Amino acid sequence: MKFFVTGTDTDVGKTLIACGLLHLARQQGLSTLGLKPLAAGAEDLGEGLRNSDALALQAQSSLKPRYSEVNPVILKAAIAPHIAAAEEGRTLNLDRLAGLVRGQLIKKADLTLVEGAGGWRVPLQGRQTLAELAKLLPLPVILVVRMQLGCLNHALLTAEAIQKDGLQLAGWVANTLGEPMPREDENFHTLEQLLPAPCLGRTPALKEATPEAISQYLKLPRST
Repeated sequence: MKFFVTGTDTDVGKTLIACGLLHLARQQGLSTLGLKPLAAGAEDLGEGLRNSDALALQAQSSLKPRYSEVNPVILKAAIAPHIAAAEEGRTLNLDRLAGLVRGQLIKKADLTLVEGAGGWRVPLQGRQTLAELAKLLPLPVILVVRMQLGCLNHALLTAEAIQKDGLQLAGWVANTLGEPMPREDENFHTLEQLLPAPCLGRTPALKEATPEAISQYLKLPRST
């Protein structure tokens, strides 16, 4: 099972949900691999730049990949990747990025999750966006929806864009961060009715949002 994980925006909990799904798979005796091909926002922890999301995915990967395999392209500033790359004098090459991911997809993990950066249409270089990485691979998509005002529009537009790009929306997760939104139940049920994919879970705001804790609210997507 191989999937691309995207979100309705940045900071919606993509990594949290991806790690929860990977943990759930491991609890069921499945081998796992989490990838973050492109990350913007990093610190030097003594072994070079490291991104916290990529480290979290690496920790939930039973295949024990090297950091450079999980996150081959890393940018220091926590800003839009194309701007961060320009400030560092670097070019984001979509074909190279896809090739690096394919090199990991050939590994025999039962569940592989490739996490994007930000939302579906994050710019890379020129008119290219990160959505084209998912198209080149190509992978079915899991959508993380942060439950907040505006999420109905964001979720439906993202789902529409995924389908127009010729990819399957394999499932979605409703993720609550912080205080619940007004009429959250009603908004959730609206998404259940309108999104063209099964809901893989509804996660509450937790004091300790660990992969183990969040995994209790999730179910694994079906193989495609």
